[in-house]
Amino acid sequence: MISSASVYLLTLAFIATLFGIIEQKTQIKAFKLIPGVVMIYAVSMIFAGFGMFGDNEAIKNIYLLTKTNLLPAMLFLMLLQVDLRHFFKLGKSLLIAYVLAVFSLACGFVAVTLLFGFNPSEAGAFGALSGSWMGGTANMIAVGSALGVSQEAYGYVLIVDSVNYTVWVMFLLFLVPFAKYFNAFTNSAQKMACLDAIGCACTIGAKRYWLLIFFALIVSFISQFISWHVEIFNSTTTIVLMASVFGVLGSFTKLRDVNGSSEVATSMLYLLVALIGSKAVFENFSSVGVYVLAGFVILMIHAVLMVAGAKIFKLDLFSIAVASLANIGGAASAPILAATYNKSLASVGVLMAVMGYIIGTFGGLAVGHLLIGLAK
Repeated sequence: MISSASVYLLTLAFIATLFGIIEQKTQIKAFKLIPGVVMIYAVSMIFAGFGMFGDNEAIKNIYLLTKTNLLPAMLFLMLLQVDLRHFFKLGKSLLIAYVLAVFSLACGFVAVTLLFGFNPSEAGAFGALSGSWMGGTANMIAVGSALGVSQEAYGYVLIVDSVNYTVWVMFLLFLVPFAKYFNAFTNSAQKMACLDAIGCACTIGAKRYWLLIFFALIVSFISQFISWHVEIFNSTTTIVLMASVFGVLGSFTKLRDVNGSSEVATSMLYLLVALIGSKAVFENFSSVGVYVLAGFVILMIHAVLMVAGAKIFKLDLFSIAVASLANIGGAASAPILAATYNKSLASVGVLMAVMGYIIGTFGGLAVGHLLIGLAK
């Protein structure tokens, strides 16, 4: 059993680093079906299940200290990559499709909470999942932390996120050859908007990790300092919101052009996932099936509303499919789907997915609090 706080943190860092390197540097097919973050969580959880991590005060304190400081730092660096100016250059149909995707997913989460009769704990878990399906795993952790989601519930929604996402990607790719029939149904002309220089300039020049870490830790401290004096719902929510605001503001400065923010943010995310997994001890997996079923019901409601919206606003299949996957799949898969329609449009998928970093946190918090309110 690991009883030393430093060894505990070093072990989690090793797990996060190992799977991060394997995912990025190898061509193992398993990572195309199961994201690296899920594997990191699973291994960390298995270690915890076998009692390898002690439950003393030193480990509890290092867990809380690391998570509290890393979460706002990660959010800040993640949001530096957003360029709002590019987002508004998207065509009208793409903007409508993106808003429709967010709205339909929110409706799906609300409907499922009422249909399945979730209790506040389950509703909070799906609130965290809404953060992921409107943004990404980082948003899920931020929203889940703010809502006080249990470590076990994190494990359930990670499974739902992985299983349902995999099926959804395959389904959307399957639909690509039928685009002309769908477009005829919605009376839409195929709108292929070619955008250049989408995203940010943060992949140009030398990587300046230490500079980014320095600013990220400053933002983390300031966000926590504000939370000591002003609370929005609770202290964690305040920290999450403040870090997000600082990240958006920072994206309008020259910090957005500093290379390396994506790598540092991803490293912090992996360690956070390992931390959360180290506290998850499952007594049984009886609820997983219900969670996965609920996830598919959300996707079904989302699909119906997207098709109805496409008919009303005369949207083409490319627009609604990429908008959907940009929310549910994120930057890893939306560009691939967009490029399947036309290679020059991969940047559209990137931009929509990056925008989800903002929407995922604020939208997830709003949906999460609504779900918990409905569950009471």
